[in-house]
Amino acid sequence: MNLRELVYGLYSRRVEHRLDVTQGPKHIGVILDGNRRWAKAASSTAEQGHQAGADKISELLGWCEETGVEVVTLWLLSTDNFDRPSGELVPLLGIIEDAVAGLAATGRWRVHHVGTMDLLPDRTQAVLKEAEQATHNVTGLLVNVAVGYGGRQEIADAVRSLLYEHAGRGTSIEDLAEILDVEHISEHLYTRGQPDPDLVIRTSGEQRLSGFMLWQSAHSEYYFCEVFWPAFRKVDFLRALRDYAARHRRYGA
Repeated sequence: MNLRELVYGLYSRRVEHRLDVTQGPKHIGVILDGNRRWAKAASSTAEQGHQAGADKISELLGWCEETGVEVVTLWLLSTDNFDRPSGELVPLLGIIEDAVAGLAATGRWRVHHVGTMDLLPDRTQAVLKEAEQATHNVTGLLVNVAVGYGGRQEIADAVRSLLYEHAGRGTSIEDLAEILDVEHISEHLYTRGQPDPDLVIRTSGEQRLSGFMLWQSAHSEYYFCEVFWPAFRKVDFLRALRDYAARHRRYGA
């Protein structure tokens, strides 16, 4: 162990010991950003960067278990990512498939897909469905894998689902307009039945949501981290929790 690793270990333990996990978030959303830039800095390929990012996920979930987090939403592939060249997109989908299947195979976490299935290749759809079915009765950490996900698309899908439901009941548009409130839409989101994220973490230094959980994050706290996702360390995670615990959440009051 070199001096840098020794100092890092000591600092990490110091942060962890001072952290009050009872004040920590129960649902964390994570925008896993910076895989390609990490790869470029390491003179690696984009595919190697995406694989390094996928390899980091199980570490993060372990840290979440240790600190009392109950739900984690991981943004693995956005609807905008479909515009990438096939030479990058196809390997990325394969990496995501392997990562999701690996999470399910552990038997530790309950996997739930959030996103639009119809946009995804048949194999990716099959992997996501199999992971959900295989972990349906797992009582551990709930892991939402956002694949083919876009916040605006989610809201549009929720409204569409709501309209179909009420059309099936024979409700007129006029009657629906009279009773419609935010809870009606929340009941049709991809994350229906789950608590909204308390904390949203984005790596790589970008300070924007880019459409991530637009509806659910209305009262979330945000933490923007400079480090690229594959280089994200436990101490970076603990700093995010420490920052969250130091904030006074007013919810508009």
